[in-house]
This record gives sequence, structure tokens and C-alpha cells, in this order.
Amino acid sequence: MVSEAEERRQRSLLALGLVVLMAADLVLAASDHWSVFFAGVALWGVHMGITQGLLATMVADTAPADLRGTACGFFSLVSGIAMLFASVVAGLLWDRLGAAATFQAGAGFCVIALIGLAWRAVARPPRG
Repeated sequence: MVSEAEERRQRSLLALGLVVLMAADLVLAASDHWSVFFAGVALWGVHMGITQGLLATMVADTAPADLRGTACGFFSLVSGIAMLFASVVAGLLWDRLGAAATFQAGAGFCVIALIGLAWRAVARPPRG
């Protein structure tokens, strides 16, 4: 079981990762110049560095020891389905509204995720 302090640290890192992803999306939406593009890609890479290992750790910490492999596999399945859906939505937005709107929508989804993360932290009863 993970301590409350560790859960807070993980939530903080996840929130930081979402903020960095939102910044990457906004940078990529701002301009089509190559230097801006590379700045956005660099921020996206920082986001991936913050969140990918963290998400795997959060899954492993949450699952019972005898189901960790199953939990990681199920997480990967759900992540893949979510990425497929997100890619379809992004493709439709890009086709209909352009690249900037696609990245702006991504930043908006980051805001929604941050609100959900904050709401969950407030709504969760203290352990004891």
C-alpha cells in the first residue's frame, strides 16, 4: 500500500505532466514555424518523461500483488483504446478545423483532466 505522502507526490507529478502537455499543445498551436515546432516537440517529450513511468508505477501500486501483471495489461489495453479514439477525434478536428484547433482541443482536455485530478484529491476521504 502506498502512503498518503506518496499519493500526493504522484498526483503532483501527474499534474505537472499535464501542465507540460498543455504547454506543448499551446506552443504547437501558436505557430507553424520549425523552431516553434521543435520547442513544442521538446515539451511533449518532457511530458512523456514525467508521466509514462509514473502511470506504470501508479498502476502497479494500486493493484494487488497477485494481479499486477493483469492490471498492467488491462491498463495498456484501455490506454490503446483511448489513444485510438483520441487519434480519430484529433484527425477529424485537424481535417475540419486545422492543426491549431487540434492542439487547442488537446490543451482543453488537459484542463479537464487537471480539474478531475483536483476534484478526486478533494473528494477522497482521508485514510485512517
